[in-house]
Amino acid sequence: MGYYQWGIIEAGCDEAGRGCLAGPVVAAAVILPADYTHEDLNDSKLLTPEQRVVLREEILARAIDYGIGMVDNEEIDRINILKASFKAMHIALNQLKKKPQLILVDGNRFEPYPGIENVCIIKGDSLYNPIAAASILAKTCRDELMRQYAEEFPDYHWHTNVGYPTLQHRQAIREFGLTKLHRKSFRQLPEQLELF
Repeated sequence: MGYYQWGIIEAGCDEAGRGCLAGPVVAAAVILPADYTHEDLNDSKLLTPEQRVVLREEILARAIDYGIGMVDNEEIDRINILKASFKAMHIALNQLKKKPQLILVDGNRFEPYPGIENVCIIKGDSLYNPIAAASILAKTCRDELMRQYAEEFPDYHWHTNVGYPTLQHRQAIREFGLTKLHRKSFRQLPEQLELF
């Protein structure tokens, strides 16, 4: 884990929730000090929930700057999940008070942010510190939000699946139908027509 280019201000960008059936897509942008390291810092998917929570507090305390962006399920249905992911990243970048010189984006595609160069890096969240930090902030923020939604909609087990298409989640959709937080443009069940 390290930095893409030493001597410049890099912002790492990543999203969480792209493959979910319900809830928003959440993105984060993070600028870390050039000398920052942490032995556990990695792609959020490779960490335990406990490690993610500890690292989130560490990142919030140590980051030079960070932003969180969110696009809800209704807008995802309107513009599609890829565009919604890029929009969430732009919202997160808009919140940065310190302007980065380079944006490091996890993945292979990005909608360029005005006035700042970017580089897309496949599996960047396991290679570069700023992207890993963004991955952790996006994931923990979204998981926390979905657990809050689970209190209103307990039948869907969002407290554990956080909106992903688990068997339990799909069985609940089959039994109870869709909520106002489900993404209607997504294939919720193999037999999609049963929902309508």
